Amino acid sequence: MAVSPEEIGLCGCWQVIAVQRERVPLGVPPGSTSVEIGYYATSLSQQQHPDQELLKIIRDHWAAIENGSHYRRDNTFGEDACQTSKRGAVQVLAALRNLAVGLYELEKERGHTQVNEFKSWCRQTTASTALRLVLRT
Repeated sequence: MAVSPEEIGLCGCWQVIAVQRERVPLGVPPGSTSVEIGYYATSLSQQQHPDQELLKIIRDHWAAIENGSHYRRDNTFGEDACQTSKRGAVQVLAALRNLAVGLYELEKERGHTQVNEFKSWCRQTTASTALRLVLRT
């Protein structure tokens, strides 16, 4: 059923896109496919980009997340293996991980670090150094 963005409270958007995904887990018996629907709101009009181009934009967005920040957070901090289950604690840990990634990116952009790998930078950065960076930013 087609709805306008205004009908669902998203004024300023031109369209809402529903993308159906099928997930087939590796190493499990066939037939355990899961289906989910992701919804996206955009200010791009239907005339600006055809459906296939919008799908590519969405895929590229998620690829950048998976290969960028998620990979770094999991590789450096073992985020996927984290057993923390209390909602507040999970949110705090995610915020601290995001802060670390952000501080590293700022330091790189400003030319204040010669370290080209996030994991190495994390090993070399002490809590007091990180606090100074936060207060300086």
